[in-house]
Amino acid sequence: MTHKTKWLLFSPLGLVTVGAGACMIQWSGAMKDRNAPTREWVAAGTAALVVFNAGLSLFGRGVAESVLYQLREKDAPDRANGGR
Repeated sequence: MTHKTKWLLFSPLGLVTVGAGACMIQWSGAMKDRNAPTREWVAAGTAALVVFNAGLSLFGRGVAESVLYQLREKDAPDRANGGR
């Protein structure tokens, strides 16, 4: 899999996952406001933070792959000209 393919996969997937995690955080907060049992809203909030942080990690990986892709493309003309 190329850096460009990984970048185009991980970045949008990360953004979607961050959004889902943010929605889940709000959902767990609403559970607390409705006086749901502590065990339920704490478990929901923990799961929400796991999803949110996974999204940040995926997006970060996408950014890293983007940088690697850009560096490879920057060096491509040099390789095409025999290293000149």
